[in-house]
Amino acid sequence: MSLFGVDSTVSSASLGASAPAVPATHPSAPIPVQGAPLGKSVRVPLGESGFDVFPLILGGAEFGWNVDLESSHDILDAYLELGGNAVHTADSFAGGRSEHIIGQWLSSRGLRDEVVLAVRIGGHPDNPGLGPVNLVRAVEASLTRLGTDRIDVLYLDAVADSTTALEDTLATAEWLIEAGKARALGAVGYTAAQLVEARIFASAGYPRITVLDVPFNVLRRHEFDSDLRLVAGAQGMAVTPSHALEHGFLSGRHRTRIRGSLSVRGAQLAASLNRRGTRTLRALDAVGAELGVPDAAVAVAWLLAQKIVTAPIVNAYAPAHVEELVQGVGVRLSRSQLADIARASE
Repeated sequence: MSLFGVDSTVSSASLGASAPAVPATHPSAPIPVQGAPLGKSVRVPLGESGFDVFPLILGGAEFGWNVDLESSHDILDAYLELGGNAVHTADSFAGGRSEHIIGQWLSSRGLRDEVVLAVRIGGHPDNPGLGPVNLVRAVEASLTRLGTDRIDVLYLDAVADSTTALEDTLATAEWLIEAGKARALGAVGYTAAQLVEARIFASAGYPRITVLDVPFNVLRRHEFDSDLRLVAGAQGMAVTPSHALEHGFLSGRHRTRIRGSLSVRGAQLAASLNRRGTRTLRALDAVGAELGVPDAAVAVAWLLAQKIVTAPIVNAYAPAHVEELVQGVGVRLSRSQLADIARASE
């Protein structure tokens, strides 16, 4: 008799001679990994936004531009499998194609409630700027492209609009939040004085700006304005630096100029191909060799070592790049390593 109370001879007869044999697992075969990835337990508060995120936000700047839909979805899948839960895009990325791609991924995977979705608004040519009418129309258009009913973190892009009164923008953002179309506010391109003004408006009932995006990395460490840094720290803002790899240069993959390249990316990389950039890559090489991680991971670890940084925004061209970048979350640089990198990048 079997464990289920069925005679074994009867069971075999009923199965028939053609029943396929189940191959035995070799004793040395790897044990399959089951359950949630380790990274899923790694979360940090995104300032006072109310969200907890993986300390590395996947950016969608390349989606629909240098990376097609299928490859973009592979990159997003790889990020999710490693424990990531925050995705950033903008209404201006690839004319909105980045939003379409991310929206299709969220829908096909059924992940909308599991992913913190951050969108920068203000740069799309159809609804430029942060004026009340265009801001509402831009958010509605982004929601349509993303196939969702809400944006978790709405980044207001002041780089695209330096004329609209801050009070008008915040009043519109208040309506968007009350309507459930946005959950929290971020800022891009605002000055320290504007952030102080925004906090004064917040004390009068307007929504608070709780997240700040600045272009910041080891090569741009002196460009993070001291006043802006002071205000962000005093207000408890979550800083999510963009350009974490300086257009890919800090990954260490691009060390020589590409002859005849007139592309935007080629020009961006060429700007870092100088003595300072070379010294910095050598420092990243040395630290990476010491720790057994790629340069991209060291660049991410350097950002996370800055106390004011919550989660860098990183872009990737392939799933393998995501794996390199995520390694930086688990790296802790020593004081001497940080000093070596700082000296090289002077």
